[in-house]
Amino acid sequence: MPAGSRLPPAPMSRAGPGAVAALEPPAVAMLKRAVELDSESRFQESLVCYQEGIDLLLQVLKATKDETKKAHYRQKISDYMKRAEAIKKHIEKEREDGKYHQQIKIEENATGFSYEKVFQDYLNETVTEVWVEDPYIRHVHQGSGKSQQTSSLEEIKQSLKNYGVTLNVSFSSSIHDREIRFNNGWMIKIGRGLDYFKKPQGRFYLGYCDFDLRPCHETTVDVFHIKHTKKT
Repeated sequence: MPAGSRLPPAPMSRAGPGAVAALEPPAVAMLKRAVELDSESRFQESLVCYQEGIDLLLQVLKATKDETKKAHYRQKISDYMKRAEAIKKHIEKEREDGKYHQQIKIEENATGFSYEKVFQDYLNETVTEVWVEDPYIRHVHQGSGKSQQTSSLEEIKQSLKNYGVTLNVSFSSSIHDREIRFNNGWMIKIGRGLDYFKKPQGRFYLGYCDFDLRPCHETTVDVFHIKHTKKT
């Protein structure tokens, strides 16, 4: 399943063999995906899958009556929790050292990759400035043509001002790279830039307002820290 996709939580009220039969396959599938991502060193995505798979397996454990199976599930849960905790510590250590590099692969038509979801782990109370360089913002949902771009950006600028945020815009004929930088040291490069969402099919389609529900174009997102980029 695409990275970032989430399985709906199973009802907690179900119990017995039927619940186990319904919950076990998605739990196994999620944990299998976690192990695959883990082996590919895609640790952030792997951690999410481990956490969701463990939650599902805990529900299987609650619904299981057989004591032998209960012991088996408890052992599996313990093993996966230990691995998830080790990955979490590894990620935190790399972030502290400035050596963290995450690559998120967004597949064609994947959902669950809103700007908030992509950037939230790197925005904290220490961020006071953000720089965005994108040479190809032109679609309707981002601005079309120089005059409309200027008008739309001015509108955003005035709106942000009401919240104490200052937006400065400059145009360049020489920008080719696409990157977003935060003044806490994190830098994000997106293959397609900010324009990785598909055009909504209409105003009443899911995803018109909620970008987590809007299908994406295929692209990759690379996250670095400037401490690491200076050393390489």
